[in-house]
Amino acid sequence: MSFAPHGHDAFEILDPATAPAPPYGGGSLCDLLPSVAAGLGVPGFTATLPIEPADRVVVFLVDGLGWELLLRHPEYAPFLSSLVGSSLGGTGRPLTAGFPSTTATSLASVGTGTPPGLHGLVGYTVAVPGAGHLMNQLRWQPPVDPGTWQPYPTVFEQTHAAGVATAQVSSPLFAQTPLTRVALSGGSFLGRTTGEERMDRAARWLAEHDRALVYTYVSELDGAGHRFGVDSDDWRMTLDAVDRLARRLAEQLPPRSAMYVTADHGMIDIAPEDRIDFDEDWELGAGVALLGGEGRARHVYAVPGAAADVYTVWSEVLGDRMWVATRDEAIAAGWFGPSVDERVHLRIGDVVAAARDDIAVVASRNEPGESAMIGLHGSMTPVEQFVPLLEVRA
Repeated sequence: MSFAPHGHDAFEILDPATAPAPPYGGGSLCDLLPSVAAGLGVPGFTATLPIEPADRVVVFLVDGLGWELLLRHPEYAPFLSSLVGSSLGGTGRPLTAGFPSTTATSLASVGTGTPPGLHGLVGYTVAVPGAGHLMNQLRWQPPVDPGTWQPYPTVFEQTHAAGVATAQVSSPLFAQTPLTRVALSGGSFLGRTTGEERMDRAARWLAEHDRALVYTYVSELDGAGHRFGVDSDDWRMTLDAVDRLARRLAEQLPPRSAMYVTADHGMIDIAPEDRIDFDEDWELGAGVALLGGEGRARHVYAVPGAAADVYTVWSEVLGDRMWVATRDEAIAAGWFGPSVDERVHLRIGDVVAAARDDIAVVASRNEPGESAMIGLHGSMTPVEQFVPLLEVRA
């Protein structure tokens, strides 16, 4: 389909069906823990990733450690870079995050072993159906009942019930959050403040148990990317620190252990001139009741009766640089997984827009903090989607 808005030359609209939807079921984050659980002998799980069983497994998730970013910086991550060939069962290939490639969505995919269309955390901010407002799924504000919002059991709960010693080692701040409850609960929560303390405690947990699964996490790399950009000395120095943490954990692995280093998304720096400000663009705002998601992956909720018009305008204005889809088109194209639960359907925007080019749709007045970030993520481009699955065996 072609459009020629405002008298300009016609351009080709990107077909939502051609967007590189994540390979749910055999190459994405939601496949990791079910494959690990199968290797631990937990009933009901099947390995869909090419990884070998182990009696003791630690998953170290580094927020923001994209595959392409790692490949660009071997001098700042010598240990992690030495493991690139081990990724995805020795194939040297990455996993993909789900869509959108954002922390709340990815952590729920990891923890539940299900795609976003099932667990339902389908964006950074999404509409609460029938409520007339957005909910931030990372901060869980305004609150909704966690168990109703995400009813699927976590893989951690199921491994713990099967007799595997299961634990999460993370910041004490996350111990009681709703996101932890719906995505990462099960077994023991071991709060540790510093990265070094987390690595040491995770290794001890493995050594203390004959069959064990432990998950640990650091967020500083993501924070540095948002604040300073991934093309900054601050980001590179943080990567160096993460590399030392991974080595510290690997050097303490007890026998019969496997360590996996992965991430929830990558990141891309977007220049000020490549940002479209929704709050200053009357055309994009016409007929829009709520703007959800984030700059690289937008959920657009129309006022009643305006969905078709909103789709047309967003396609005309952005369709050569973003994959712009109706809700039904995005679902049919598999963006959120092979299927979408009925309870999740209306959390997805009437229009969903995912950036292909180096652009972002920001909202300077309504989202001042997010709009000021240099590094962004959320869409389906390789730098955002591809994440490592590095492996160390003891």
